[in-house]
Amino acid sequence: MTYESLIRIDTHHINIRIAGTIISAIVNGIYINIEVNQYGWLGSIATLLLLFVWYRNKLQFSGWYSGKGKEKLPKMVSQILIMCSLFLLGVPPVLSVLQMIFH
Repeated sequence: MTYESLIRIDTHHINIRIAGTIISAIVNGIYINIEVNQYGWLGSIATLLLLFVWYRNKLQFSGWYSGKGKEKLPKMVSQILIMCSLFLLGVPPVLSVLQMIFH
């Protein structure tokens, strides 16, 4: 493993961490503004799903590794994971409103 390949590995990890931090900050900011007190962890799971799809479909192909096993997710799997992620992003505000109504 060369020095350049180690830098590429670290760059991908840094990109994922930065993207995760930015997405989480945006989601948490929105949740705070609409007073979502519980279920915010569902937004974190949604963020992880989005990062997983991004890695499997884009980032893994720009790294140093060129061996076997590098495949994009099937289109249907990507779409399902993205839809689940969007659903999970929308659930906390709905549950918070329902909790306010029924308490």
